[in-house]
Amino acid sequence: MTSLWRERAATGFQCQKRPATGSRGMVVSNHPLASSAGAEMLAAGGNAIDAAIATLFALTVVEPMMVGIIGGGMAHIRLADGSHRFVDGQSTVPSAVRPDTYTSKPGSAHDVFDTAGDENLNGPKAVAVPGSLKAWCETLQRYGTMPLADVMQPAIKHAARGYAATPYLHECITDSAGEMLKDKAISAIYLPNGTPLKPGERVVQTEYAETLRYIAQHGEAALYHGPLGDILVDYMKKHGGFIAREDLVGYKTVERQPIRADYRGWEILGPPPPAASGVHIAQMLNILEGYDIAGLGFGSAATIHYLAEVLKIAFADRAAASGDPDFINVPVERLTSKAYADERRRAIDPDRAQAWGAGIAQLESADTTHMTAADAFGNVVATTQTINNLFGAKILIPGLGAIPNNYMNLYDPRPGHALSLAPGKRVTTSMSPVMALRGGKLVYALGLPGGKRIFPSAMQALINLIDHGMSLQEAVEAPRVWTEGNALEVEQAVPESVRAKLVAMGHKVLAMPTVAGGMNAIQFHEDGTMSGAACWRADGSPVGIAGGLARAGVRFGLA
Repeated sequence: MTSLWRERAATGFQCQKRPATGSRGMVVSNHPLASSAGAEMLAAGGNAIDAAIATLFALTVVEPMMVGIIGGGMAHIRLADGSHRFVDGQSTVPSAVRPDTYTSKPGSAHDVFDTAGDENLNGPKAVAVPGSLKAWCETLQRYGTMPLADVMQPAIKHAARGYAATPYLHECITDSAGEMLKDKAISAIYLPNGTPLKPGERVVQTEYAETLRYIAQHGEAALYHGPLGDILVDYMKKHGGFIAREDLVGYKTVERQPIRADYRGWEILGPPPPAASGVHIAQMLNILEGYDIAGLGFGSAATIHYLAEVLKIAFADRAAASGDPDFINVPVERLTSKAYADERRRAIDPDRAQAWGAGIAQLESADTTHMTAADAFGNVVATTQTINNLFGAKILIPGLGAIPNNYMNLYDPRPGHALSLAPGKRVTTSMSPVMALRGGKLVYALGLPGGKRIFPSAMQALINLIDHGMSLQEAVEAPRVWTEGNALEVEQAVPESVRAKLVAMGHKVLAMPTVAGGMNAIQFHEDGTMSGAACWRADGSPVGIAGGLARAGVRFGLA
């Protein structure tokens, strides 16, 4: 890659982090200890799937506000044979929940899912049936090479011995302290003496370490069929939650095929429904393909204007493509077709912002995590996981030491809508673990957290790489923009002169510290090496594995 894009750019920036390189493997996650856990598996001869699962379990310990075993997620896996699949471990609605179980707050807008007493936001009634643990264990069993007990050892070690809180974790605790203080169990760990853990203080999770040890011995059955599940169900029953034993026993992961898009000769593979992301990344790229994005320049008013218009179009159409395909008809072919893109593009005014009509806009959390792993054999994993909001339901299950999700906040509490509640319905998401191929060869794998801002940010990273020719580090750190039809959010690195031009075009511009969260990515080079990069928006850290075993027949002796 070159820096020629800077000569055409209207927005400049300097990278705050540096990439890692490797020849035998790469792991990138939003915490250095988690990346190291995955790299340890690669160094021991494991594959990318082993590394990914080790990383995810470690993240439940060192990034507890973002991910957990009582959560959900989506994994994009490319095997050495070149095949792709998505493992859907998204949470589902408990069987006891009905469309009218919650009471919507009076006067709530159509896209606001708040309920009386915040029952679907905080506490036991906010918890959906978890899919994470089952998905991770099944994925390891199907595609990994190492025992579960081995890949879980780093997580167990960090939970039992403790680790130093980062400033990022401290800030997340501070943001959630008001609600967390209502729960004695979660406060004991993260708010000792009623105040948030300070950077550098130890985070010790002794009870959770015991839970992890039990899972390492018994696998996912420990939760879905065994005593850990009994603890969860008993807690829910005692405190008014909805998860029952039959919900755990009946939960199933789903393996799905990717959405494929062609963009300027590149093949882009993204998540299928119930994720909305793959469909709308394809849709937006199809529309943008009709413009000379490279020539318009990165961060120029013209480029941002076109990005804003395609984002508004995508969100206007999103309601039709948002939902569990087992419950609603998803018009994937129509939305991802070149003909439909041509139709939408013809209606775009190059000089003026337009209102494209509002679709159902889900309330999704920005508090998620993403990690990417690759080995030397050709296996690659890009996976996004979450417990939804910061610290999920803001409670900790005694006896498990685990923080549960608050996924019920993503469903419409009013009956009769596409996102209304129904037993067994899977969460709709914007998670975007995507991969990009050129000439059939994998070149990029990337993803990030950020709720509704995820798939627009992933799309912009692809444009940064393909159109602007940025380096991987530049592409993940570059300033982002976002809108769903109201204010146009731009990160503060976008100059005031560009913002003024956008305002003159009719955009309501709002400068933001960040748009979405910490992106991480891997690039695969022609010579077989790979680069890993993570951005400044989280504690992201790439760890590369190079070197290798001694040359055959080598001996060492002293004369």
